[in-house]
Amino acid sequence: MATSTTRRGKRGHDPESVLAIAVDVFNERGYDGTSMEDLARALGVTKSAIYYHVPGKEQLLARALDRALGGLFAMIADERATSGPAIARLEWVVRQSVHILVDRLPYVTLLLRVRGNSATEQAALERRREIDRFVSHLVKEAAAEGGIRPDVDPSLVTRLLFGTVNSITEWYRPPRGGSADDLADALLKMTFDGLRV
Repeated sequence: MATSTTRRGKRGHDPESVLAIAVDVFNERGYDGTSMEDLARALGVTKSAIYYHVPGKEQLLARALDRALGGLFAMIADERATSGPAIARLEWVVRQSVHILVDRLPYVTLLLRVRGNSATEQAALERRREIDRFVSHLVKEAAAEGGIRPDVDPSLVTRLLFGTVNSITEWYRPPRGGSADDLADALLKMTFDGLRV
């Protein structure tokens, strides 16, 4: 009899499928509005089967938020975000943000919905603020270098750019919503054509 090397619980769930289904339920019901009973029902297993994979609901949340934040932190650590003209780096960061959002849509959606009601959420919000500070600094650099029009407040540019990127979570549905490249191209055309000097 062959045995699988992948650790699986009842009904063939592995840690990845448990996480993916949990994120869908969190996004649908809200994290605070989701009980372990809700997760068990969505997975078609008992609560004890979930505990086979994770100690509790907050650990699922932490793993999901790490999935979203990991992509964003990798982005800002990339050389294309840290060297060269600031306007080119900003364009690259916006483009990559769209790609990460599309690629990790349920996880980024969850990240954008957390409110800080638990230690896990507070830690995620602080990490998200680190990303925001990086982007804000990048926009200010682009303005100082003359890459962005001087009559537009850099703080406003930051909020508008990333408000637009983040709003994608509310309406984008693959494959109807187009590719990440299509979205990024349209967003950059609409925003950067008006920002450049």
